[in-house]
Amino acid sequence: MFDVLIIGGGVSGVSCALIIGSALKRPYAEGKKTGIFTHQKATSLQDALFNNAYGIPAGTLGLDLMETSLKQLSDLYPEMEQIPNEKVMSVEGEAGNFIVTTNKGTYKTKMIVVTIGSANTFAIEGLMDYVIPNKKAMPEKNRIQLKNEDHLVAPGIYVAGTLAGHRSQLSIAAGSGAAVGTDILTLWNDGKPTQYHDSTRK
Repeated sequence: MFDVLIIGGGVSGVSCALIIGSALKRPYAEGKKTGIFTHQKATSLQDALFNNAYGIPAGTLGLDLMETSLKQLSDLYPEMEQIPNEKVMSVEGEAGNFIVTTNKGTYKTKMIVVTIGSANTFAIEGLMDYVIPNKKAMPEKNRIQLKNEDHLVAPGIYVAGTLAGHRSQLSIAAGSGAAVGTDILTLWNDGKPTQYHDSTRK
């Protein structure tokens, strides 16, 4: 049983995973089992060139960022289990007891974070009732989002990135994923507002 599974290895998903992974040694998160599905066949990162994203050197390619971000996650926070090459097909159950089915197997988890893109090809069975037109995309692009309130779709189901209704900017997607990560840490910390920072003074 996972405590949380993140579906999607793009900007918002890895950002969420980095935040959660960084706190897994804290008392409130000790022993939590976490994972991220990094199957990412279609992502805007593949063709991206970044010149206007805070903290990222101008000229950085999206493909390189995909590779280095996952390496950073595995190097620094190996407790965040990376599950590659599996496409999520369905989600069923309720908060505390979800079953996530992929093209290769099934997983049990208490919470999920859905961070795949906003293309109208979204087809995860069990989540389709939450699909609405994306409120911040041009109608002709036929983008979708999941209905949510501050990233919470339903008990135990979070969404981040463009699928949460945000615009397609790396900084926004990263911040959205990080926000969900801190919401989960807050939940684990008995509702006390929680974030985790590293510091050169520690």
